[in-house]
Amino acid sequence: MLGYISGTIKAIRKNYIIVATDYLGYKIFVIPQVSLSLEPAQKVSFYIYTHVREDQLSLYGFSTLPEQEFFELLLGISGIGPKMALSIMSIANLEMIKSAIANQDAGVFTKISGIGLKTAERLILELKDKIGEYADKDDFKDVSQMHADVIDVLLALGYSRSEARKALAELPKDLTNADDKIRIALRSLAKQ
Repeated sequence: MLGYISGTIKAIRKNYIIVATDYLGYKIFVIPQVSLSLEPAQKVSFYIYTHVREDQLSLYGFSTLPEQEFFELLLGISGIGPKMALSIMSIANLEMIKSAIANQDAGVFTKISGIGLKTAERLILELKDKIGEYADKDDFKDVSQMHADVIDVLLALGYSRSEARKALAELPKDLTNADDKIRIALRSLAKQ
């Protein structure tokens, strides 16, 4: 099983990249925020989850080991496969997702296509004890809901989900006010 890969970007697509290492190129599925941040010929390294089925072998790449480990936790939940887990991880950064779980905020997950309230509640129930270190930190309280609210506003204004996520990913980390996040995200989107 592949666990880590380092190489050069050969191709970039919406939900996957091709990483060349010597004489081989590996097709690696990544979240859109990652593929949007890369450029051809850029040197990269990813932690890899190898998904094996009877008819297919797929690679999923993550920038950090905690992201890869969290992806594996998601796969342990009944009804969540690799593509759904990748969709979950693309809604926000790992800390915000863990915050949503710690605060039992099912609404964040129901915004993902294919996840209903029951699946979101099961996800929270099964993972809340496994991410316990976040449950007691006030720093993370309501961060995930504010992030989801900002995305909702940008979607209502006609931007795509990927544009909204990219704009939020580029915001300064010290912003805590939803109105400021929306204003700065709109400025960023207007320049594109």
